[in-house]
Amino acid sequence: MATQVHRNGSLSAVSLQGFVLVGFGGGAKTQALLFAVFLTLYVVTVLGNLTMIVVITLDARLHSPMYFFLKNLSFVDFCYSSVIAPKAMTIFLSSSKVISFAGCATQFFFFSLLVTTEGFLLAVMAYDRFMAICSPLRYPVTMCPMACARLVLGTYCGGCLNSIVQTSLTFQLPFCSSNRIDHFYCDVPPLLQLACADTTLNEFVMFGICGLIIVSTTLVVLISYGYITMTILRMRSGSGRHKVFSTCGSHMTAVSLFYGTVFVMYAQPGALTSMEQGKVVSVFYTLVIPMLNPLIYSLRNKDVKDAPRRLGQRHSLVKEDVQ
Repeated sequence: MATQVHRNGSLSAVSLQGFVLVGFGGGAKTQALLFAVFLTLYVVTVLGNLTMIVVITLDARLHSPMYFFLKNLSFVDFCYSSVIAPKAMTIFLSSSKVISFAGCATQFFFFSLLVTTEGFLLAVMAYDRFMAICSPLRYPVTMCPMACARLVLGTYCGGCLNSIVQTSLTFQLPFCSSNRIDHFYCDVPPLLQLACADTTLNEFVMFGICGLIIVSTTLVVLISYGYITMTILRMRSGSGRHKVFSTCGSHMTAVSLFYGTVFVMYAQPGALTSMEQGKVVSVFYTLVIPMLNPLIYSLRNKDVKDAPRRLGQRHSLVKEDVQ
C-alpha cells in the first residue's frame, strides 16, 4: 500500500490508499455464519421496506401525510442498511477485507447523512401525529402536501449538514499507527482510534452534535406525545382511544429502538472505548431496526395490513374488465 510519510512519521490521510475492516473475530465457520445472518437480515430489510414503499404508493387510501412520512422512513431505512450490509458481507467472505480511503469516506458520509435524517424524520412523524390528533381542523392546512415535502427536505438538509461536518473533521486527521479499522464499516469511534493527532475536538463535536440532535428531537417527541396523551384522556370513545394508541404505539416503539441505540453508540463518553460492544449495537441499528420498522408499522396498523388485500381486489377487477 503506497503511502506518503510526513517528516513527523505520520501517514497523510489524503495519501492513504485504504483501510482494512477487521469485522468480527473467528474462523471460516464463524465468518460464514455471520454472512448468513447479515444476508438474512438484509434481504428481509430490503423486501419489507420496498413492500411498504410500493403499497403506500399504489393504495390511494394511504395517500396522507402520515403514510408519506412512513414511506420516506422506509426509503431511508432501505438506503442506510444498503450502505453497510453489502460491504460487510463482502469482508466476511474475503481474505483482503480492504476498503479504499475514498470508499471509506463515502460510506461514512452517506451513513451519517441517512442515520441523522432518520432521527429528524421520527421527530417530524411525532409532530404530524400531534397535529392530526390535537388539531384535526387545522391539520389539512398545516400538513398540506407542500408543507410535508418541506419537512422531509429539512430532515435531509439537517442530515447532510451533520454528515459534512463529521466527514470533514474525521478524514482530515492523519492516520499513522495503523490502517486496521476495528469494525465492519467505517464509523467515527474506530476511525478516531487510528488517528495520531489530538482527537479532542472531534470527540467534542461528535458528542455535542449527537447530543443536540437527540435532545432536540426527543423534546419534540415528548412534547408532542404529552399533548396527545392529554387529548386521549379526554376522549369518550373507546374505539377512538384504541385507534390512537395503535397508531402512536407503533411510532413510539420505533423511536425508542432508534434513539436508545444511537445514544448508547454516540452520545456518551464511553462510546469510544468498547469496540466489541459497539459492533453488536451497530448490527442492531444498521440492520435489525430497519428490518423491524416495516413490521412494527404493518402489524399494528389496520390500514397498512388491509392495503395488499385492497390492491389484490383492484387488480382482479382490472383483469376482469380487460377480459
